[in-house]
Amino acid sequence: MEAAVLTHAVLPLKVIIMSATMDVDLFSQYFSGAPVLYLEGRQHPIEIFYTKERQSDYLQAALVSIFQIHQEAPACQDILVFLTGQEEIEAMTKTCRDVAQHLPEGCPRMTVLPLYASLPHSQQLRAFKPSPEGCRKVILSTNIAETSLTIAGIKFVVDTGMVKAKKYSPETGLEVLAVQQVSKAQAWQRTGRAGRQDSGICYRLYTEEDFEKFDEMTTPEIQRCNLASVVLQLLALKIPNVLTFDFMSKPSPDAIQAAVDQLDLLGAVTQKEGQLVLTPLGRKMAAFPLDPKFSKAILLSPKFHCAEEMLTIVSLLSVDSVLHNPPAQREEVQAVRKKFISSEGDHLTLLNVYRAYKNVNGHKGWCRENFINGRNMKLMAEVRAQLRDISVKETKPLHSS
Repeated sequence: MEAAVLTHAVLPLKVIIMSATMDVDLFSQYFSGAPVLYLEGRQHPIEIFYTKERQSDYLQAALVSIFQIHQEAPACQDILVFLTGQEEIEAMTKTCRDVAQHLPEGCPRMTVLPLYASLPHSQQLRAFKPSPEGCRKVILSTNIAETSLTIAGIKFVVDTGMVKAKKYSPETGLEVLAVQQVSKAQAWQRTGRAGRQDSGICYRLYTEEDFEKFDEMTTPEIQRCNLASVVLQLLALKIPNVLTFDFMSKPSPDAIQAAVDQLDLLGAVTQKEGQLVLTPLGRKMAAFPLDPKFSKAILLSPKFHCAEEMLTIVSLLSVDSVLHNPPAQREEVQAVRKKFISSEGDHLTLLNVYRAYKNVNGHKGWCRENFINGRNMKLMAEVRAQLRDISVKETKPLHSS
């Protein structure tokens, strides 16, 4: 009797790329004409209104729009307003609350809620809770509410047409967050927030003529960020010539050259037979999912007997801010922060915050009392543990944390 021969069928690898805003044609062409599937989401009718004239102050225009809607629409219909960042949102929150206290009789009550990434999780959740009866919810949000979040009860969207986005200058080597116009794709995503559960209305605080001049798609991040980490990883993968690598969205030659120059300055690359290759230090740096200057700082830290401190500081710099600074409680914040402040700079101040956090085992009450974002602190601790594991492999054993 012959033994049965078992074979294992090898199926071709399928990669599915999903997005609500990506440039479909660009992706399809890059992957040799990959097929495209469109899944139409359920969308209720949305009316769109533009301003007749260009607004010189989009914050003032947003404020006026909020209270015009508030005085005319039923209280059960909530408002979502898109602003650019924490400072704008906190200032607008205070202004809206102040104005709401002086509205004429007969106007509904108003609950104004901020929503941005560094806001403590417990306060973010308030935006998703239903409004009390007879009270309108006004949510002031950054672009985190553009896509993945659905907030029940939103009838009106007020779109300022502005967003804060990362920009990198190869000439100066600086990366900044700059306020700029949204793309058409972003504007449509914002508009769609008004039609998730019922028909809605979107007020665009810019003219229709200006909207037509917006970029079709958001500029890919690879074209507006420091490429040092990207180039380091390409070299680790033994890509022969990173200067001519076939990126899907090609960065400028200046940005790639600036990244190479930065890696050369850090001692991560060298020339070998006319090709750019990693040095032994560069290979170790590539093991870290970090900006190369941070990975080199960690690798050199045992030499200066500060390995644990450097791990902590780099981890704190790798997550959203762990410090919560509500403007309405500025004096109280400054008072409680005094015990953490170091005359040697912000990095040592953050180190003091982490040590105090560890001493109380991350107690939630302590985080609230000291205006610390507990969720970001937990994430930071996870990042630190990951970096420490890599460090143990790439450097001499570190002391226990």
